[in-house]
Order: sequence, then C-alpha cells, then structure tokens
Amino acid sequence: MGKLKSKFIEEKVFMGLMWIAVAVVLLVVASIIWTIFVKGIGAISWEMVSSAPGKNWNTADDGGFLNAIVGSLLVVAPATLIAMVVSVPVVFYMNLYRRRSNWLSYVARLVYDVLYGIPSIVYGAFAFMIMVMVGMRASLLGGIIVSTLLIIPMFIRSGDEISKSVPDDMIDAAFSLGATKWETLKVVVKQVLPGMATATLLAVGKAIGDAAVMFTAGFSDSVATSLSSPTATLPLAIFNWITMPEPFPGRAYAAALVLTVIVLILSLGGRWITNHFT
Repeated sequence: MGKLKSKFIEEKVFMGLMWIAVAVVLLVVASIIWTIFVKGIGAISWEMVSSAPGKNWNTADDGGFLNAIVGSLLVVAPATLIAMVVSVPVVFYMNLYRRRSNWLSYVARLVYDVLYGIPSIVYGAFAFMIMVMVGMRASLLGGIIVSTLLIIPMFIRSGDEISKSVPDDMIDAAFSLGATKWETLKVVVKQVLPGMATATLLAVGKAIGDAAVMFTAGFSDSVATSLSSPTATLPLAIFNWITMPEPFPGRAYAAALVLTVIVLILSLGGRWITNHFT
C-alpha cells in the first residue's frame, strides 16, 4: 500500500512539473508575441509595408521596408523550390528504393541529422567564407544558396519521418500485386502529400526569418533586379534598426511584426493542411 501511494505521489509531482514547464514555454511565447504586436502595431503604417526606403532612410524615418519584404520572398521562394527538387527524391529513395533498414539509408539519416543540428549562423559564416574565397560578393544568389542549404536538411528530416508513417505492409502489398517501384511510389505520394506540404510550409517559415542570409544576401535600399544584386531581408533590417537610436527601433518592431505574421500564417496553414487532409 505504501509503495502504491509513493508511486501516486511521484506521478503527481512529475505531472505538476510537466504543467509548469508547459506554462513557462507558453508564457515566454506569449510575451514575445505580445511585445512584438504591441510595439509593432504602434509603429507600423501602410506606407512602411507598401513603399521602398526614401533617400534618407539611414538617417531619418523616411519611406518603408517593402524592399526587405520582397527581398525575403525572393530569397526563400527559389530556395524552397530547389530544396524540394533535391529533397523529395532523397526521401523516397531512402524509404522506397533502398528500404528503411538499408545501411545506406541509415548513413544518410545520420548525416542529415548532423546537418539539421548545425546552427544556421554556421551555414551563413561558412558560405560567406566560400564566397570570399571565390570572389563572389553578397547578393541575392548568395542568399538563395544559403537558404537552400538550410532548408534541405529540415525538409529531408521531416519528409523521412512522414514517409515512415506509411506502413511497410502497404508497400509490400503493392509489390505483391505486381506494381513497379514507380507505381508504388505513386501510392506512397498520395499518402504523404499532405504531410510534405506541411513540412514545406514549416521549413519556409523557419528559413524566411533566419539570420543566416544576413551574411550572404547583403543589403540594398531597392528591390534586387538580378541574382548578382544585393537584396535586403527582414531579419537584417530588424537587426540594423534595433541597434540604432529613435525612431529606428519602432521600424524594427514594425518589420518584426510583419515577419511574425508571415511565420504565423505559414505555421497555421501547415496545421490546417495536416488536420484537414490526413
């Protein structure tokens, strides 16, 4: 009886610790979002999100940061497409053509786990060092390359976990009915497509707000017109303005608000796809 009572007390203690941990995390997230929304809404205006910086953008509250919004989209959109072209075949190769228990699949997962755990700032610093060595300047192309390298491990790791949800029995059943690997792949794709769409949105949400591109994309007060042109991004604009005197911190919070809304939309969109199509 005493042993049973001690286990009951132990369960209650750990349950209480779990709820405390959840409350702390929610409090931190809520405080960050509250601060950004309160300070951002007080500083943002339609002119900020619809116009490029004025001639005196670095010394006065002149113009907006449309260049940073468009620049972030120009960096992330091509990077996402390239990452999908690279990642999707890798995911299906590991889970269908090589099967999940194959040694090559195991090594590939280990490598991508390591790449997934590397801080994004390391990607940016490494890419910047390579760019300096080959004589390439900070540009839209540099930002796309770094974002692609950042998204690929996230996408492959997420896609691999999603593909594992497809039972081996389903794959074996397709093969037993005489289906080729290509025909079996079509069956698998139908099962994992909603999850892959969710993984894509979450990867984009992380990449668009990442600071790694600050090293390689550069900064410009206008929208980039070519791959070799530098481009502003929202993370770099926030970093620059938050360290400057008034009124620039207000612009930083306005840019942070726009970035937060974009990330929230992508995250909620991913959850909606998961809940409605799986």
